[in-house]
Amino acid sequence: MPFIKSVHIECSQSQPFPFDVPAIKYARHLDFDSPITFIIGDNGSGKSTLLETLAYRLQLPHLDGSTYERGVFWSAKKLVNDLQIEFNIERPIGFFFRAEDFGNQVNKIDRADTSLSHRFKKLEGKVSESVLAAMRYNADVQRQHVRKNIGHEIDIQSHGEAYLAILQRKLQQSGIFVLDEPESALSPARQLSLIHQIMAHLKDNHSQFIIATHSPMLMAIPGATIYEVTDTSMQKTALEDTEHFQITRDFLNNPEAFLRHLG
Repeated sequence: MPFIKSVHIECSQSQPFPFDVPAIKYARHLDFDSPITFIIGDNGSGKSTLLETLAYRLQLPHLDGSTYERGVFWSAKKLVNDLQIEFNIERPIGFFFRAEDFGNQVNKIDRADTSLSHRFKKLEGKVSESVLAAMRYNADVQRQHVRKNIGHEIDIQSHGEAYLAILQRKLQQSGIFVLDEPESALSPARQLSLIHQIMAHLKDNHSQFIIATHSPMLMAIPGATIYEVTDTSMQKTALEDTEHFQITRDFLNNPEAFLRHLG
């Protein structure tokens, strides 16, 4: 039995953003009563806004350990009072994972490393070697601590491999896992690895996944509920009836026909 049974948003206003995006306007009595619920739709349909509001309401921890006071969650703060959650079991424990947070964190560490290298270079000849060595050692300790928090894999594995390794480490216990476009950093083969991780986790744990995605591969996980967001509705949809699946299937079956019209 999933932790969250249903989600409903009833806003007193319809304008401006974030009240006017389809995933907010049409989030009415959504049935989340399955281990995996996918929220799909075109760019700008509000999938991320809906997931951010849900994660904010549950106060799920996210990658960099920061709080929800960051400006990026301003839309969630506007919507949280309009969000109604019906729980089977009220246990807001889990994780909120946004693909962009992973990339931002890696870039932040890389920028910090470069900045420190320049600073130490400028100190050469101005500070004794023993002091400089101690400063470098202390900086290395701090950097190792940061890398440990998000995974040392960022140094020794590819971007996609590190991404999967961190996700796997976060899936060590039961909980509610809200994932925003987790396929973004993953090749098709790595997406299969992610599918395996999710299915293996659910075999051994009482958990719930709520995932925004564009990937028909992820949507194909057996037993998942798919909500497709359009300009006029948000409805449960079978995999084969989703626009994502149909466009991908038709393109792969006859790419020349598509490319001829795009040329």
